Amino acid sequence: MKRYVSLALLAGVAVVTPAFALDPINLVSADSPNGYKLVLVLHELLLVFWLGPDLGRYIWSTRAANPALNPQTRITAGELVHKIELFPKVCISLMLTVGGILTEAFGIEHPWWQMAGIILLGPVWLSMVLISAIKPNSKAGQLIINTDTWFRLFMAGAVLASVSYSWSIGRLDDTPWVTGKLLLFAAILLFGLMVKVRLKPFEAGLATLSASGPTEQTDAAMARAVASARPYVFGIWIALAMAAWLGVAQPG
Repeated sequence: MKRYVSLALLAGVAVVTPAFALDPINLVSADSPNGYKLVLVLHELLLVFWLGPDLGRYIWSTRAANPALNPQTRITAGELVHKIELFPKVCISLMLTVGGILTEAFGIEHPWWQMAGIILLGPVWLSMVLISAIKPNSKAGQLIINTDTWFRLFMAGAVLASVSYSWSIGRLDDTPWVTGKLLLFAAILLFGLMVKVRLKPFEAGLATLSASGPTEQTDAAMARAVASARPYVFGIWIALAMAAWLGVAQPG
């Protein structure tokens, strides 16, 4: 499984890197339709590889918390949860950069400093995700893991601040659907944080299950954790579906 995950990540980086290496202004200009189509396809692929594995992650978490299954099956399900969750993390780290490039195609001009930040965000965020997954026990990996909550809160706040600023100067008046997508992205970040918090007893129970076997207390705690996280998981899926609809319908 590790080999397949590594290959998938390498393939993703190989596909995404050329887009980041291009001049974003020229990439989305009318004179470069192929470049625009490439970034649009990347945007769609990010949605697919975000939502699909997230569904699998939820399914395997319910199996890991199911006391009717034998312990080894539950442990294996828990391991799959941790491996699968890397794919949504990779996708979410690149979504703002790819989306920011696409907005240039709709006449939403960014100041040079903002565009520089948008372009740099994807590779930096992706690097953080990969380091924390591949080298979780390194100093850098531990730092990223320990500050993950604050980073997500910062990103949610940054998106909200950017939307507020753009709205105040009228930059998004003609494309309210872009505003909606950005607000949904911020909501997804916050929902993800709630999932993380709610699943802490699940993670603790899984560790106990792996170390010493199941107990009634840990089984109950794991089941409650999955149930308490469920509304936020569904909220992420609904928000993703709404963002996809806004991107296609472009109302307003």
